[in-house]
Amino acid sequence: MSGQPNLGSRTHDRANLAAIYRYPVKGLSPEKLERVALTVGDPLPHDRRYAIENGPSGFDPANPAHLQKIRFIMLMRNESLARLDTRFDPKSATLTIWEGGRQVAAGDLSTAQGREEIEAFFAAFMPGELRGAPKVLEAPGFSFSDVARRVVSIINLASVQDLEDRLGKPVDPVRFRGNLLVTGWPAWSELDLVGSELETTTGARLKVVKRIQRCAATNVDPATAARDLNIPQTLMSAFDHMDCGVYAEVIAPGELQTGDDIRVI
Repeated sequence: MSGQPNLGSRTHDRANLAAIYRYPVKGLSPEKLERVALTVGDPLPHDRRYAIENGPSGFDPANPAHLQKIRFIMLMRNESLARLDTRFDPKSATLTIWEGGRQVAAGDLSTAQGREEIEAFFAAFMPGELRGAPKVLEAPGFSFSDVARRVVSIINLASVQDLEDRLGKPVDPVRFRGNLLVTGWPAWSELDLVGSELETTTGARLKVVKRIQRCAATNVDPATAARDLNIPQTLMSAFDHMDCGVYAEVIAPGELQTGDDIRVI
């Protein structure tokens, strides 16, 4: 595959917010939201609030600091996680896990007993993939993002469609584990937006700060857990980069809901 996206003569008309997702536990399944409140300097509420340590990581909840995702269970190396469907209830702090339509575990992550129930499940679910005992990690206000900045990730669905056309195979946008999925921008034009500010219908504003470089986690089908595509390689061979989507920081608060307009200012 060859050919560069035409980035030169782009206009950024209003985009439309097609979907909102959060990922309460790093590496586990997404939760689709109809609306969400953004606050300045924060990711989506409860996004990457927890991570599951894959053996001793050195993470200190009293002094939390960004660590590479290799320290935790993650799709890039643990594709079996895609077989699980998880739901987190912020009111009760309960994480519930299903596999094949059957509930297989549940635990209140605010209690030691609840965390131990979830840890015991993963110890039995993926013993050959663990470097040590799994441990549920949390620190107040901390987000286990892939990057040190406190960000919201944005995926342009036109770019995913272009990638799908080049592959000749379906590409589920959930492979990219984005928070905000948008329509209306030309394919790949989001990569031009670094340094730009976005404004939503309700006045919330975000500043685009970084392109998202893709890793092998995107090779895993989120529905089947099959490692059936090579997304980073396809991006590199087609476009000479491995980027899809952008990170943005919230700089003015507001509520988002699906269907909202987003404009570049």
